[in-house]
Amino acid sequence: PFVIVCNHQASLDLLGMVEVIPERCVPIAKRELLYLGTVGWACWLSGVIFIDRRRRDAAIGVISRTAGAMRRENVR
Repeated sequence: PFVIVCNHQASLDLLGMVEVIPERCVPIAKRELLYLGTVGWACWLSGVIFIDRRRRDAAIGVISRTAGAMRRENVR
């Protein structure tokens, strides 16, 4: 398992990232993206897991639960 961190500058960067990330990747994004119109809808429909970066403990909990689910379901 590994983590890919993308510090992209525009929403068009997402198109390029989709082409290079592994198929069995679990995308995690900041919650603010959910409210960016079409981008938010696309992320939500694609199964992106959103975290609230302002609530650090909650964000860590979401990431921990996601990691646990990935281990249980053998997602790598």
